[in-house]
Amino acid sequence: MHDSDRQTPDATPPVPGTFERLATDGGARRGRLWTAHGPVETPAFMPVGTQATVKTLEPRDLEELGVGIILGNTYHLLVRPGPGIIGACGGLHNFMGWRHPILTDSGGFQVFSLARLRKVSRDGVAFNSHVDGARLFLGPVEAMAMQRILGSDIAMCFDECIPWPCDAQYACQAVERTLLWADSCRHQERAPGQLVFGIVQGGEFAELRGRCARGLVDIGFDGYAVGGVSVGEPEPLLLQEIEESVRHLPEERPRYVMGLGDFWQMTEAVARGADLFDCVIPTRHARNGSAFTRNGAYPVKAGEYKRDPRPVEEGCCCPVCRTFSRAYIRHLLNTGEILGVRLLTVHNLHCYMDHMRRMRAAIEAGAFQEWRREQAARLRGNEVGKSPEGRETTCTTI
Repeated sequence: MHDSDRQTPDATPPVPGTFERLATDGGARRGRLWTAHGPVETPAFMPVGTQATVKTLEPRDLEELGVGIILGNTYHLLVRPGPGIIGACGGLHNFMGWRHPILTDSGGFQVFSLARLRKVSRDGVAFNSHVDGARLFLGPVEAMAMQRILGSDIAMCFDECIPWPCDAQYACQAVERTLLWADSCRHQERAPGQLVFGIVQGGEFAELRGRCARGLVDIGFDGYAVGGVSVGEPEPLLLQEIEESVRHLPEERPRYVMGLGDFWQMTEAVARGADLFDCVIPTRHARNGSAFTRNGAYPVKAGEYKRDPRPVEEGCCCPVCRTFSRAYIRHLLNTGEILGVRLLTVHNLHCYMDHMRRMRAAIEAGAFQEWRREQAARLRGNEVGKSPEGRETTCTTI
């Protein structure tokens, strides 16, 4: 098993929802969130398994990479294969063969971003499926019922994701609906041991984010998420939105920033008190032929790597870098071989898990602020398309 800080539960583990703060360094927290399927070491990154799979990988691949929790999606699983099939298979864990924690998004983001011909009401949203056009309805009652069937460890409240840019009037109405729906979600039946997180919305408006966060805390949840960020807004505004949301949330509960996957932005969010993250970036970039390194990302499909015998990232200890060359992976990608995407996905997720391990270790050692400055120097200016070469890279001991 790769993750050295995945714990072996005691004979009587803490009850689901227990959040242990093991160390702090400034605003950064090193924690452990207990769920019905075991602990999650935080800060943590959750690979996205939208359709009950992290694309191209098996559960054992994720275990070997040290992944402690993954994300599934209520909307997509409602559309395909549907609650009847997953319920008949004993829930999402059994359906996909994953023994560890799962967080399920409520589907609110997809309803407001993918679905067509939406009609929003007090009870939820009527919409047309993006797959076959079928008329569907999803609201707090339906979202929680679906997540109960899925049996996820953490269920998310149904919310209204506010786009950017957005005017204050629309954002205010969306916050009111989000709070109304959150209160309904809080009182729905849950799967055994299932936790429920509320989602802070409010767009770029600090007053609205504060109002939403305080309203959610008054309702009372097992954890809280920051939603409506990383939707196209400038980076300084993104970090401000996170800060304005987190500052109103209780210290004793976990905090999850939704849809954030940039290394430096995650580091800055942790500095502001965030604990959990998810994003499609590492797997989507792999499908598009881009490899992550500790110094940024680069397109391994590019012609300059056609004869390159080096591993994807020199000094990386992942199984891909120990075995295969850039030239070989480029060949696989450019000939449409699925193995190329799989190998890059393994490598990219290894980079993400390694980043989180380093962050946890830095907080434990009281060295987070120094590590944070190093990340800013290393990563800012190294975007997709630039060379992966830079400072020496070595893996953490895992």
